[in-house]
Amino acid sequence: MSDIELRHLRYFVAVAEELHFGRAAKRLRLAQPPLSQQIRKLEEIVGHALFTRTSRAVKLTSAGEAFLDRSRRTLRKVEEDLEEARSVGRGEIGFLKVGFIGSSMLTRLPATLGRYHRQFPKVNLQLKEFHTSGVIGALLENTLDVGFLRDSGPTEGLDVEPLFSEPFIVVLPSKHLLAKRKTLTGAELRDEPFVLFTPLASQRAWEKTVSICEAHGYRPNVVQEAPQWLTILRLVDAGLGVSSAPACVQRIATPDVACRRLALAAGSRQSNARPHPCSDIELAHRTGDTRPIVKTFCTLARTSLRNDLRGTALEINSRNRIV
Repeated sequence: MSDIELRHLRYFVAVAEELHFGRAAKRLRLAQPPLSQQIRKLEEIVGHALFTRTSRAVKLTSAGEAFLDRSRRTLRKVEEDLEEARSVGRGEIGFLKVGFIGSSMLTRLPATLGRYHRQFPKVNLQLKEFHTSGVIGALLENTLDVGFLRDSGPTEGLDVEPLFSEPFIVVLPSKHLLAKRKTLTGAELRDEPFVLFTPLASQRAWEKTVSICEAHGYRPNVVQEAPQWLTILRLVDAGLGVSSAPACVQRIATPDVACRRLALAAGSRQSNARPHPCSDIELAHRTGDTRPIVKTFCTLARTSLRNDLRGTALEINSRNRIV
């Protein structure tokens, strides 16, 4: 016995809705004889007549009425399945696990995530906060699909690309003598105690921060470590030390904390490189992961975050605030 094909169902539905073989054939852009042959073949497969035919009318039999409802349901379901497959192929549906570092929430990243959610509402976007080292580990362990990092650099097994850079700033108590200055260099912090994040969060990011001091011939005297920038700022506010942070951190600074521009002094070991030390926000996914949902997300993130040429390279205005 031959199997039913989708075209048989489409032919049957057209005849059932028109109740006229000529009109149905015209609707289907077929000649009437082939249509009649296919309907007879369908009836043979079903084992019952689906239509009663007279010289004056075509009517559905009881079996035909029951089969019409099921045929419409089948065709509708096939179309829905096809559209869902197309959506998956375009990266518009599915589950996407995205990791991020806390400080990235102080940049344009939240707006980018909101844009993605609005543009692809059928994607179940699952977000989780980590340190950079945690994002890298979760990507390599296949528990994340995409990650936003800070100053991670190349990692075997991952494709890592910088999205934008932002300058470092000096964070110090507002009553500190150096707070009267609008711009500071690492050399002026030589005798200051430092409050920094732990190198376990991101060894390379920690080394980049420390290199600001090393460029002037010394290593910072780190007296306190904290896991979150909010904690670091509160410890600075309490007078335990100063810190160097990405510019976006100023967004959560209180009036008791001063944020000042950090520049490299002439003659420092880095002065021939960037004019100002910068921190990079990066996008990462597993090498070889070509799933459309990952590619679509990365394309949107790349476009959204790079379109603003300033990124979060924030500037200090006349009131010495980051804008």
